[in-house]
Amino acid sequence: MSVLSGARVVTPSGVIDDGEVRIVDGRIAAVGPAGAVVDADSTDLRDCWLVPGFVDLHMHGGGGHDVTRSAADLAAAVRFHRSHGTTRTLVSLMAQPVDQLCEQLGWIADLTAAGYIAGAHLEGPFLSVARCGAQRAENLLMPDPLVLRKLLEAGQGSVRTMTVAPELPGALVLIGDLVAAGVIAAIGHSDASYEQASEAFASGATLATHLFNAMGSFKHRAPGPSVAALDAGAFVEMINDGVHVHDALIRLVSRSSPQSLILITDAISAAGVGDGEYTLGDQAVRVSDGKAWSAHNRLAGSTLTMDEALRRAVLQVGLSIEQAVLAASTTPAGLLGLQDECGAISVGLAADLVVLDADLRLRRVMVGGDWL
Repeated sequence: MSVLSGARVVTPSGVIDDGEVRIVDGRIAAVGPAGAVVDADSTDLRDCWLVPGFVDLHMHGGGGHDVTRSAADLAAAVRFHRSHGTTRTLVSLMAQPVDQLCEQLGWIADLTAAGYIAGAHLEGPFLSVARCGAQRAENLLMPDPLVLRKLLEAGQGSVRTMTVAPELPGALVLIGDLVAAGVIAAIGHSDASYEQASEAFASGATLATHLFNAMGSFKHRAPGPSVAALDAGAFVEMINDGVHVHDALIRLVSRSSPQSLILITDAISAAGVGDGEYTLGDQAVRVSDGKAWSAHNRLAGSTLTMDEALRRAVLQVGLSIEQAVLAASTTPAGLLGLQDECGAISVGLAADLVVLDADLRLRRVMVGGDWL
């Protein structure tokens, strides 16, 4: 047994100012106020925050490693983000030739079976050319159930989410196929109208990929897919890096849909490295002042890590620590069906924990009861 004591512990029922978390066999055995007697193997976390490990639904790379380059690079990118508190992650694959996607899904399947990652997010290939963002238009396809079947077979059960543009011919049927296969259908990279996006949610889609980005702008008479997602009560990803969306929109979504907001990184290989030239899938990306740009001068993912996303949510956007933890850990864990395994500091869950200092800067990361 190990004991973490003295931290401000963020739990689903609120913050325990002088808290104690007991860990037995890699799981949380007790949570409550700190005891009067300190155990010999207790770790003193006074002046710190203790929050659950982060769950990132959308990650393309980090630490100089692009997840599409090799199985070793994929694992290294996961390790990099784990060192920043992301204890569970989906690995996101850009739209690429189908055979390449199948090879990369094989790498992901192996790491998912080993329990190292939570699975794959397919960001394509069934996306809108008009809203392709940093995706290569030549890699995009019309919805095709045979291609979908090939991708799902290559993933060997590891594909957890897939982004689809709902206005494309056959997209609604494909969304139904995804749901039937147990895959979370997301809308994104879409030029859909409000009505078209609403049909997608009625057909079983439950997630919006990086809300407001690579989606049609909303207007008061044509609210578009972003408002359709919020109106449907869908889960919504947001990239809280101060670049992709205005802070006011994050506050608005958190107030109006507190149980739906999910913070993601959409990180590329440049995360944690710095400015320079990088790759994102099969294309070049330039990073300047921490912002990633494609050759077409479009935003190409981010250099964000989840610890910074949470810190920024509290100190700059103005969310409470409880709201930020909900969006960075609890809600994405629930979306993936992992609420009985992780995403909160609760008895019985895995001891995936992040220690932050008084200024919410990362100090230590625990995965399954072991410190990194």
